[in-house]
Amino acid sequence: MSEMQSICAVEGVYAAGIKEGKYGLALIRAEGTAAAAFTKNIARAAPVILMQDRIKRGKLAATITNSGCANALTGQRGINDAEEMAAVTAEELSLDPLEVGVASTGVISRYLNLPLIRDQCHQIAPHLAHSPSAEISAAKAIMTTDLVEKHALVTREGFTIGGICKGSGMIAPNMGTMLGYVYTDAEISAPDLQSALKTAVRRSFNRVVVDGDTSTNDVVFCTATGAAGKVPLNEFTSALEECCISLGRQIARDGEGATKLIEVIVRGARSEDEADLVARTVVGSPLVKTAIYGEDPNWGRIVAAAGRSGAEFDPEKVSCWIAGSERRAAVCERGVLSEDLSIAKAALGGREVQIELDLSAGNGKAVAWGCDLTEKYVEINGKYTT
Repeated sequence: MSEMQSICAVEGVYAAGIKEGKYGLALIRAEGTAAAAFTKNIARAAPVILMQDRIKRGKLAATITNSGCANALTGQRGINDAEEMAAVTAEELSLDPLEVGVASTGVISRYLNLPLIRDQCHQIAPHLAHSPSAEISAAKAIMTTDLVEKHALVTREGFTIGGICKGSGMIAPNMGTMLGYVYTDAEISAPDLQSALKTAVRRSFNRVVVDGDTSTNDVVFCTATGAAGKVPLNEFTSALEECCISLGRQIARDGEGATKLIEVIVRGARSEDEADLVARTVVGSPLVKTAIYGEDPNWGRIVAAAGRSGAEFDPEKVSCWIAGSERRAAVCERGVLSEDLSIAKAALGGREVQIELDLSAGNGKAVAWGCDLTEKYVEINGKYTT
Protein backbone atom coordinates (compact mmCIF):
# COMPACT_ATOMS: atom_id res chain seq x y z
CA MET A 1 0.00 0.00 0.00
CA SER A 2 1.18 3.51 -0.80
CA GLU A 3 2.48 5.72 1.99
CA MET A 4 -0.19 8.22 0.98
CA GLN A 5 -3.24 8.19 3.21
CA SER A 6 -5.85 8.70 0.52
CA ILE A 7 -6.20 10.97 -2.50
CA CYS A 8 -2.50 11.42 -3.23
CA ALA A 9 -2.15 7.66 -3.51
CA VAL A 10 -3.98 8.10 -6.82
CA GLU A 11 -1.75 8.93 -9.77
CA GLY A 12 -2.42 12.39 -11.14
CA VAL A 13 -3.80 13.96 -7.94
CA TYR A 14 -2.11 17.04 -6.45
CA ALA A 15 -3.30 18.90 -3.34
CA ALA A 16 -2.59 21.91 -1.14
CA GLY A 17 -4.31 23.67 1.72
CA ILE A 18 -4.08 26.56 4.15
CA LYS A 19 -5.89 27.37 7.39
CA GLU A 20 -5.88 30.86 8.89
CA GLY A 21 -8.05 30.91 12.00
CA LYS A 22 -11.46 29.56 11.01
CA TYR A 23 -10.89 30.41 7.34
CA GLY A 24 -9.32 27.72 5.18
CA LEU A 25 -8.80 27.02 1.50
CA ALA A 26 -8.04 23.75 -0.25
CA LEU A 27 -7.02 23.15 -3.85
CA ILE A 28 -6.99 19.73 -5.48
CA ARG A 29 -5.87 19.28 -9.06
CA ALA A 30 -6.75 16.13 -11.01
CA GLU A 31 -8.04 16.00 -14.56
CA GLY A 32 -10.53 13.45 -15.78
CA THR A 33 -14.13 12.40 -16.12
CA ALA A 34 -16.21 13.55 -13.18
CA ALA A 35 -19.49 13.06 -11.36
CA ALA A 36 -21.07 14.58 -8.27
CA ALA A 37 -23.86 14.17 -5.74
CA PHE A 38 -25.50 17.11 -3.97
CA THR A 39 -27.71 17.98 -1.02
CA LYS A 40 -31.47 17.42 -1.39
CA ASN A 41 -32.17 20.54 0.66
CA ILE A 42 -34.09 23.03 -1.53
CA ALA A 43 -32.25 25.85 0.29
CA ARG A 44 -29.09 25.23 -1.73
CA ALA A 45 -25.85 27.14 -1.34
CA ALA A 46 -24.51 29.13 -4.27
CA PRO A 47 -21.68 26.68 -5.12
CA VAL A 48 -24.20 23.81 -5.16
CA ILE A 49 -26.44 25.69 -7.60
CA LEU A 50 -23.44 26.49 -9.78
CA MET A 51 -21.98 22.99 -9.78
CA GLN A 52 -25.27 21.16 -10.37
CA ASP A 53 -25.18 22.77 -13.79
CA ARG A 54 -21.46 22.62 -14.54
CA ILE A 55 -20.99 18.97 -13.56
CA LYS A 56 -23.22 18.02 -16.48
CA ARG A 57 -20.12 18.49 -18.64
CA GLY A 58 -18.78 15.30 -17.02
CA LYS A 59 -15.29 16.63 -16.53
CA LEU A 60 -13.25 18.34 -13.81
CA ALA A 61 -9.66 19.53 -13.75
CA ALA A 62 -9.53 20.88 -10.19
CA THR A 63 -11.59 21.81 -7.13
CA ILE A 64 -11.43 24.81 -4.80
CA THR A 65 -13.02 24.75 -1.36
CA ASN A 66 -13.24 27.45 1.29
CA SER A 67 -14.14 26.88 4.93
CA GLY A 68 -15.52 29.40 7.42
CA CYS A 69 -18.28 30.76 5.19
CA ALA A 70 -20.95 28.61 3.48
CA ASN A 71 -21.91 31.17 0.80
CA ALA A 72 -25.47 29.95 1.31
CA LEU A 73 -28.67 32.01 1.08
CA THR A 74 -26.63 34.80 -0.50
CA GLY A 75 -28.63 35.37 -3.69
CA GLN A 76 -27.10 36.36 -7.02
CA ARG A 77 -24.07 37.81 -5.30
CA GLY A 78 -23.34 34.35 -3.93
CA ILE A 79 -23.55 32.81 -7.41
CA ASN A 80 -21.22 35.48 -8.75
CA ASP A 81 -18.79 34.85 -5.90
CA ALA A 82 -18.79 31.09 -6.54
CA GLU A 83 -18.06 31.76 -10.21
CA GLU A 84 -15.23 34.05 -9.15
CA MET A 85 -13.72 31.27 -7.00
CA ALA A 86 -13.62 29.05 -10.10
CA ALA A 87 -12.14 31.87 -12.18
CA VAL A 88 -9.41 32.61 -9.62
CA THR A 89 -8.43 28.93 -9.55
CA ALA A 90 -8.47 28.69 -13.33
CA GLU A 91 -6.20 31.72 -13.62
CA GLU A 92 -3.71 30.33 -11.10
CA LEU A 93 -3.62 26.87 -12.70
CA SER A 94 -4.17 27.79 -16.37
CA LEU A 95 -7.45 25.87 -16.58
CA ASP A 96 -10.92 26.34 -18.02
CA PRO A 97 -13.03 27.81 -15.17
CA LEU A 98 -15.94 25.61 -16.28
CA GLU A 99 -13.85 22.61 -15.24
CA VAL A 100 -13.18 23.83 -11.70
CA GLY A 101 -15.38 22.37 -8.96
CA VAL A 102 -16.40 24.84 -6.25
CA ALA A 103 -17.52 24.11 -2.68
CA SER A 104 -17.95 26.07 0.53
CA THR A 105 -18.61 25.23 4.17
CA GLY A 106 -19.15 27.30 7.30
CA VAL A 107 -21.66 29.82 8.58
CA ILE A 108 -24.83 30.15 6.48
CA SER A 109 -26.07 33.53 5.16
CA ARG A 110 -22.72 35.32 5.16
CA TYR A 111 -20.94 36.68 2.11
CA LEU A 112 -17.53 35.34 1.09
CA ASN A 113 -14.37 37.28 1.77
CA LEU A 114 -13.15 37.12 -1.83
CA PRO A 115 -9.93 39.11 -1.25
CA LEU A 116 -8.91 36.55 1.39
CA ILE A 117 -9.81 33.64 -0.92
CA ARG A 118 -7.83 35.16 -3.78
CA ASP A 119 -4.83 35.67 -1.50
CA GLN A 120 -5.00 32.14 -0.08
CA CYS A 121 -5.35 30.64 -3.55
CA HIS A 122 -2.33 32.62 -4.75
CA GLN A 123 -0.34 31.43 -1.73
CA ILE A 124 -1.00 27.72 -2.08
CA ALA A 125 -1.34 27.16 -5.85
CA PRO A 126 2.46 27.01 -6.35
CA HIS A 127 2.66 24.37 -3.61
CA LEU A 128 0.32 21.75 -5.09
CA ALA A 129 2.01 18.44 -4.47
CA HIS A 130 1.50 14.69 -4.77
CA SER A 131 2.45 13.80 -1.21
CA PRO A 132 1.06 12.75 2.19
CA SER A 133 1.65 16.21 3.65
CA ALA A 134 -0.19 17.82 0.73
CA GLU A 135 -3.36 15.79 1.18
CA ILE A 136 -3.25 16.36 4.95
CA SER A 137 -3.05 20.12 4.42
CA ALA A 138 -6.08 19.96 2.11
CA ALA A 139 -8.05 17.79 4.55
CA LYS A 140 -7.30 20.18 7.42
CA ALA A 141 -8.22 23.24 5.36
CA ILE A 142 -11.83 22.12 4.81
CA MET A 143 -12.54 21.27 8.46
CA THR A 144 -15.00 23.33 10.51
CA THR A 145 -16.19 21.68 13.75
CA ASP A 146 -14.43 18.45 12.78
CA LEU A 147 -11.95 17.22 15.36
CA VAL A 148 -10.04 14.95 12.98
CA GLU A 149 -9.20 14.68 9.29
CA LYS A 150 -11.01 11.98 7.33
CA HIS A 151 -9.15 9.85 4.77
CA ALA A 152 -9.99 6.61 2.98
CA LEU A 153 -8.03 4.43 0.57
CA VAL A 154 -9.19 1.33 -1.27
CA THR A 155 -6.81 -0.62 -3.48
CA ARG A 156 -7.94 -3.33 -5.86
CA GLU A 157 -6.04 -5.25 -8.50
CA GLY A 158 -5.23 -2.71 -11.17
CA PHE A 159 -6.73 0.45 -9.67
CA THR A 160 -7.00 2.66 -6.60
CA ILE A 161 -9.70 4.87 -5.06
CA GLY A 162 -8.90 7.51 -2.45
CA GLY A 163 -11.04 10.08 -0.70
CA ILE A 164 -11.10 12.83 1.88
CA CYS A 165 -14.12 14.52 3.42
CA LYS A 166 -15.25 16.85 6.16
CA GLY A 167 -18.36 16.55 8.29
CA SER A 168 -19.26 16.53 11.96
CA GLY A 169 -22.63 18.24 12.49
CA MET A 170 -25.75 19.09 10.49
CA ILE A 171 -25.55 15.54 9.17
CA ALA A 172 -28.63 13.61 8.05
CA PRO A 173 -29.73 11.39 5.18
CA ASN A 174 -29.44 13.08 1.77
CA MET A 175 -25.97 13.91 3.04
CA GLY A 176 -25.32 16.60 5.65
CA THR A 177 -22.77 19.36 6.22
CA MET A 178 -20.28 17.23 4.42
CA LEU A 179 -17.94 17.81 1.54
CA GLY A 180 -16.32 14.82 -0.11
CA TYR A 181 -13.56 14.49 -2.71
CA VAL A 182 -12.98 11.05 -4.22
CA TYR A 183 -10.39 10.22 -6.86
CA THR A 184 -9.55 7.11 -8.83
CA ASP A 185 -7.02 6.17 -11.48
CA ALA A 186 -9.58 3.89 -13.15
CA GLU A 187 -10.74 4.77 -16.65
CA ILE A 188 -14.52 5.11 -16.57
CA SER A 189 -17.05 7.10 -18.58
CA ALA A 190 -18.85 10.03 -16.96
CA PRO A 191 -22.29 8.33 -17.12
CA ASP A 192 -20.94 5.13 -15.54
CA LEU A 193 -19.11 7.17 -12.91
CA GLN A 194 -22.29 9.08 -12.07
CA SER A 195 -24.24 5.84 -11.75
CA ALA A 196 -21.60 4.25 -9.52
CA LEU A 197 -21.39 7.35 -7.33
CA LYS A 198 -25.17 7.49 -6.94
CA THR A 199 -25.19 3.91 -5.65
CA ALA A 200 -22.22 4.46 -3.36
CA VAL A 201 -23.67 7.65 -1.85
CA ARG A 202 -27.02 5.97 -1.24
CA ARG A 203 -25.34 3.20 0.76
CA SER A 204 -22.86 5.40 2.65
CA PHE A 205 -23.24 9.15 3.14
CA ASN A 206 -27.02 9.00 2.85
CA ARG A 207 -27.10 6.52 5.74
CA VAL A 208 -25.21 8.69 8.21
CA VAL A 209 -27.18 10.62 10.84
CA VAL A 210 -25.55 12.83 13.45
CA ASP A 211 -28.38 15.20 14.29
CA GLY A 212 -31.15 14.94 11.69
CA ASP A 213 -30.39 18.20 9.87
CA THR A 214 -29.57 18.28 6.15
CA SER A 215 -27.23 21.07 5.12
CA THR A 216 -27.39 23.60 2.32
CA ASN A 217 -23.89 22.84 1.02
CA ASP A 218 -23.36 19.09 0.71
CA VAL A 219 -21.44 17.81 -2.28
CA VAL A 220 -19.33 14.82 -3.19
CA PHE A 221 -17.08 15.17 -6.23
CA CYS A 222 -15.63 12.07 -7.87
CA THR A 223 -12.94 12.34 -10.56
CA ALA A 224 -11.45 9.48 -12.60
CA THR A 225 -8.03 10.27 -14.07
CA GLY A 226 -7.94 7.12 -16.20
CA ALA A 227 -4.23 6.53 -15.58
CA ALA A 228 -4.76 2.85 -14.69
CA GLY A 229 -6.92 2.04 -17.71
CA LYS A 230 -10.31 0.35 -17.87
CA VAL A 231 -11.53 -1.84 -15.00
CA PRO A 232 -14.65 -3.99 -14.51
CA LEU A 233 -17.54 -1.67 -13.67
CA ASN A 234 -19.00 -3.91 -10.96
CA GLU A 235 -15.63 -4.15 -9.21
CA PHE A 236 -15.19 -0.39 -9.43
CA THR A 237 -18.67 0.25 -8.03
CA SER A 238 -17.97 -2.09 -5.10
CA ALA A 239 -14.64 -0.38 -4.33
CA LEU A 240 -16.20 3.09 -4.56
CA GLU A 241 -18.91 2.04 -2.11
CA GLU A 242 -16.26 0.70 0.29
CA CYS A 243 -14.36 4.01 0.13
CA CYS A 244 -17.49 6.09 0.75
CA ILE A 245 -18.63 3.86 3.63
CA SER A 246 -15.25 4.34 5.30
CA LEU A 247 -15.56 8.10 5.02
CA GLY A 248 -19.18 8.01 6.21
CA ARG A 249 -18.28 6.00 9.30
CA GLN A 250 -15.55 8.52 10.11
CA ILE A 251 -18.09 11.34 9.93
CA ALA A 252 -20.38 9.49 12.34
CA ARG A 253 -17.51 8.77 14.71
CA ASP A 254 -16.54 12.46 14.70
CA GLY A 255 -20.11 13.71 15.24
CA GLU A 256 -20.32 16.92 17.22
CA GLY A 257 -20.03 16.13 20.92
CA ALA A 258 -20.12 12.38 20.25
CA THR A 259 -18.68 9.76 22.57
CA LYS A 260 -19.85 6.66 20.69
CA LEU A 261 -20.15 5.46 17.09
CA ILE A 262 -23.47 3.71 16.48
CA GLU A 263 -23.97 1.15 13.71
CA VAL A 264 -27.49 -0.07 13.00
CA ILE A 265 -27.86 -3.28 10.99
CA VAL A 266 -31.34 -4.12 9.76
CA ARG A 267 -32.14 -7.43 8.09
CA GLY A 268 -35.32 -9.34 7.40
CA ALA A 269 -37.06 -6.33 5.85
CA ARG A 270 -39.35 -6.62 2.84
CA SER A 271 -36.76 -4.82 0.67
CA GLU A 272 -33.45 -2.97 0.88
CA ASP A 273 -35.36 0.32 0.70
CA GLU A 274 -37.47 -0.59 3.74
CA ALA A 275 -34.40 -1.82 5.63
CA ASP A 276 -32.79 1.51 4.76
CA LEU A 277 -35.80 3.39 6.18
CA VAL A 278 -35.63 1.49 9.45
CA ALA A 279 -31.85 1.78 9.86
CA ARG A 280 -31.81 5.53 9.21
CA THR A 281 -34.80 6.17 11.46
CA VAL A 282 -33.33 4.22 14.37
CA VAL A 283 -29.87 5.76 14.13
CA GLY A 284 -31.41 9.22 13.82
CA SER A 285 -33.78 8.94 16.79
CA PRO A 286 -32.89 11.43 19.56
CA LEU A 287 -34.32 9.00 22.12
CA VAL A 288 -32.15 6.15 20.85
CA LYS A 289 -29.11 8.42 20.71
CA THR A 290 -29.56 9.65 24.28
CA ALA A 291 -30.15 6.11 25.55
CA ILE A 292 -26.89 5.01 23.94
CA TYR A 293 -25.12 7.97 25.53
CA GLY A 294 -26.53 7.03 28.93
CA GLU A 295 -25.67 3.35 28.33
CA ASP A 296 -29.31 2.42 28.86
CA PRO A 297 -30.35 -0.71 26.86
CA ASN A 298 -33.85 0.70 26.25
CA TRP A 299 -34.73 -1.51 23.30
CA GLY A 300 -38.31 -0.20 23.29
CA ARG A 301 -37.04 3.07 21.89
CA ILE A 302 -35.33 1.17 19.08
CA VAL A 303 -38.43 -0.72 17.99
CA ALA A 304 -40.62 2.37 18.44
CA ALA A 305 -38.34 4.26 16.03
CA ALA A 306 -38.46 1.36 13.57
CA GLY A 307 -42.23 1.38 13.82
CA ARG A 308 -42.53 4.98 12.64
CA SER A 309 -40.08 4.57 9.78
CA GLY A 310 -42.72 3.68 7.20
CA ALA A 311 -41.55 0.10 6.76
CA GLU A 312 -44.08 -2.73 7.13
CA PHE A 313 -43.37 -5.49 9.67
CA ASP A 314 -44.95 -7.28 12.62
CA PRO A 315 -43.52 -5.90 15.92
CA GLU A 316 -44.33 -9.24 17.59
CA LYS A 317 -41.82 -10.98 15.31
CA VAL A 318 -38.92 -8.56 15.76
CA SER A 319 -35.61 -9.63 17.27
CA CYS A 320 -33.05 -7.13 18.56
CA TRP A 321 -29.44 -7.44 19.69
CA ILE A 322 -27.06 -4.89 21.19
CA ALA A 323 -23.33 -5.43 20.84
CA GLY A 324 -20.09 -3.77 21.86
CA SER A 325 -16.48 -4.61 21.13
CA GLU A 326 -16.55 -7.87 23.10
CA ARG A 327 -20.17 -8.44 24.13
CA ARG A 328 -23.39 -9.18 22.26
CA ALA A 329 -26.74 -9.59 23.95
CA ALA A 330 -30.25 -10.37 22.74
CA VAL A 331 -32.72 -7.90 24.24
CA CYS A 332 -35.69 -9.35 22.36
CA GLU A 333 -36.11 -12.51 20.27
CA ARG A 334 -39.19 -12.71 18.07
CA GLY A 335 -41.15 -10.54 20.45
CA VAL A 336 -39.97 -12.27 23.64
CA LEU A 337 -38.20 -9.83 25.94
CA SER A 338 -34.96 -10.61 27.74
CA GLU A 339 -35.33 -10.54 31.50
CA ASP A 340 -31.63 -9.84 32.07
CA LEU A 341 -30.29 -6.71 30.36
CA SER A 342 -26.99 -6.59 32.26
CA ILE A 343 -24.93 -7.90 29.33
CA ALA A 344 -26.62 -5.46 26.94
CA LYS A 345 -25.85 -2.59 29.33
CA ALA A 346 -22.22 -3.68 29.53
CA ALA A 347 -22.06 -3.77 25.72
CA LEU A 348 -22.94 -0.07 25.64
CA GLY A 349 -19.84 0.86 27.63
CA GLY A 350 -17.40 1.07 24.73
CA ARG A 351 -16.70 3.57 21.97
CA GLU A 352 -18.60 1.55 19.36
CA VAL A 353 -22.13 0.20 19.68
CA GLN A 354 -23.94 -2.05 17.24
CA ILE A 355 -27.70 -2.44 17.11
CA GLU A 356 -29.03 -5.32 15.05
CA LEU A 357 -32.67 -5.77 14.12
CA ASP A 358 -34.27 -8.73 12.37
CA LEU A 359 -37.76 -7.77 11.20
CA SER A 360 -38.70 -11.28 9.97
CA ALA A 361 -40.53 -9.79 7.00
CA GLY A 362 -38.27 -10.57 4.02
CA ASN A 363 -34.68 -10.54 2.75
CA GLY A 364 -33.94 -6.82 2.69
CA LYS A 365 -30.82 -5.59 4.49
CA ALA A 366 -29.23 -2.19 5.12
CA VAL A 367 -26.72 -0.56 7.46
CA ALA A 368 -26.69 3.01 8.82
CA TRP A 369 -24.27 4.90 11.05
CA GLY A 370 -24.56 7.66 13.61
CA CYS A 371 -23.46 8.74 17.05
CA ASP A 372 -24.83 9.41 20.49
CA LEU A 373 -26.36 12.76 21.46
CA THR A 374 -24.65 14.56 24.33
CA GLU A 375 -24.67 17.86 26.20
CA LYS A 376 -21.57 18.83 24.21
CA TYR A 377 -23.62 18.90 20.99
CA VAL A 378 -25.87 21.57 22.49
CA GLU A 379 -22.86 23.54 23.70
CA ILE A 380 -21.23 23.51 20.25
CA ASN A 381 -24.34 24.51 18.35
CA GLY A 382 -25.81 26.92 20.88
CA LYS A 383 -22.93 29.31 20.25
CA TYR A 384 -21.96 28.41 16.69
CA THR A 385 -21.99 31.93 15.19
CA THR A 386 -21.08 33.89 18.32
